[in-house]
Amino acid sequence: MTTEVTTLANGLRIVTDRMAHLETTSLGVWVAAGARHESEAETGISHLLEHMAFKGTASRSARAIAEEIEAVGGELNAATGLEHTAYYARVLKGDEGTALELLADILLNSSYAADELDREREVILQEIAMIQDSPEEIAYDLMHDAAYPGQPAGRPIIGTPASVRSISASDLRGFLAARYVPGDMVVAAAGAVDHGRLVRHVEALFGGLARRASSGEVAARYEGGTRISRKAFEQSHLLWAFEGPSYRDAETYTAQVFSGLFGGGMSSRLFQEVRERRGLCYSIYSSAWGLSDTGLFGIHAATGPKMMSELIDVVSRELREMARRGPEMAEMARAKAQLKAGLMMALESSSARAEQLARHLMIHGRLVPPSELVEAVERVTPERVAALARRLAAGRPSVAVVGAGKRSAEYARRAEELVTA
Repeated sequence: MTTEVTTLANGLRIVTDRMAHLETTSLGVWVAAGARHESEAETGISHLLEHMAFKGTASRSARAIAEEIEAVGGELNAATGLEHTAYYARVLKGDEGTALELLADILLNSSYAADELDREREVILQEIAMIQDSPEEIAYDLMHDAAYPGQPAGRPIIGTPASVRSISASDLRGFLAARYVPGDMVVAAAGAVDHGRLVRHVEALFGGLARRASSGEVAARYEGGTRISRKAFEQSHLLWAFEGPSYRDAETYTAQVFSGLFGGGMSSRLFQEVRERRGLCYSIYSSAWGLSDTGLFGIHAATGPKMMSELIDVVSRELREMARRGPEMAEMARAKAQLKAGLMMALESSSARAEQLARHLMIHGRLVPPSELVEAVERVTPERVAALARRLAAGRPSVAVVGAGKRSAEYARRAEELVTA
């Protein structure tokens, strides 16, 4: 693999990784703008903007966009997160130009026609309704609201029915102008790609964008608390979250290792104790994820209402035990092996590699070699894991309970109290 980086005069960065054995190329435009950059009135605008990018430009209809990428056998898609929005494609070798021209057109020349905007609002309203039929999605929305109440980081990425209905074409253009600035954009490609050719093409398409500063972002303030939904489901869902390290903190690797050994696989403590030994649920897992200035460590499980109390007791006890005694060397080794394997396996996927390259430039301002990532994982010690567990258990958790009916509030209070007892 050969990586190269070029920065245009306006600040836009281009990064490539030539994977000579591939006959396809994955490429895209990553923008450091997402849901946490929205005002309360703009909630969901990043997601709506991403949807509207495919609904027609000054020279192409929505159908023409779809037909042009599919005429070369390619795929075109996008995704919105809290801090980044990505527009990406995958095409056969030699068709990168077609994909890049389409990406540039939908980003720079979208028309935001009134009839298309009305239709897409309805599509997103149906998407919101679909989420409300998913107890896991509801639990995660409630948890984020408990963790970051009244803040962009705690609001749903997709928006609310009221905010989606209120966003206008003028609002979309204003957000695009304020947030989609060249210095916060990265064009990344991996696979059968020629760096010099791609740079020339990007320069022709995006070089005219004026260099300017973005509007910054509001710092996230973790608070914690409980949230519940009494909506009826077949199972009761419980979600704990604790403030964890940001992705710029060296302890982010400690959190990843801890997540792996605590609830990351079939050999993890939670899986073995909660599912295998006690049969309290089908699925239980932990996860660690970060933002630029904060992070969360979460534990999610779903079980029958009659087993919720025991589930809370067992998970709380396991976390406190980890904080007191730390992990065993064998489980540390398994967790590290899983994490390193995931890092290395990602290098074999052109789409995953392109995303990784873009995120490294946006997060760290440089490409982080795979060897450095592996070394960071190896440096995690049992003492660091135990210290992180103590830090989590000492803080106020964010707890969400969905589907437990009248006892939801009782279970949420119990989960909040016991986990830090």
